[in-house]
Amino acid sequence: MTSHRLVIAEKPSVAASIAAALGVKEKKDGYIEGGGYLISWCVGHLVELADAAAYGEQYKKWSYESLPILPEEWQYTVAADKGKQFKTLKELMHRADVSEVVNACDVG
Repeated sequence: MTSHRLVIAEKPSVAASIAAALGVKEKKDGYIEGGGYLISWCVGHLVELADAAAYGEQYKKWSYESLPILPEEWQYTVAADKGKQFKTLKELMHRADVSEVVNACDVG
């Protein structure tokens, strides 16, 4: 089995530039493949911290008495309009032929 490097860019245009520089040309649904690379992208922030209400009914309405909110395990949400790309990235990361993941996103 050929191994692939998964490169994740901040947005589709950056992924296209990286693909062009590496000579990767085979466009798929949500990524570009070729030459041992899978190049995909985020669309802004794919995952965000869950709202405070996700940690308990008492946090639905903010009050100083309930602060700070320090959960033992943080919860996250995926915006509905970004779910498809999140699913694509998750599937790519779990492919048996992916040997490494390269974060090519900006520092933010």
